[in-house]
Amino acid sequence: MLRVILTAATVLCISQTAFAQELTAAQRDACMGDYQKYCKSVVPGGGRIIACLAKESDKLTPACKKVLEAAEKK
Repeated sequence: MLRVILTAATVLCISQTAFAQELTAAQRDACMGDYQKYCKSVVPGGGRIIACLAKESDKLTPACKKVLEAAEKK
């Protein structure tokens, strides 16, 4: 479980193309459940996790949506 969390956190931070800044721990936490539910089979790198979350945006939790929208604006 810890490995999955660390991998997801790393993946979310790698996507600097999609985000102007790295996500904080609180921001990663907001999207962890959505990542595990919708995107855990996505190969990390090149912004694929962020793209997957964006593709599933209508299904994401309000907290994750808020984080992604705020990060895109920066």
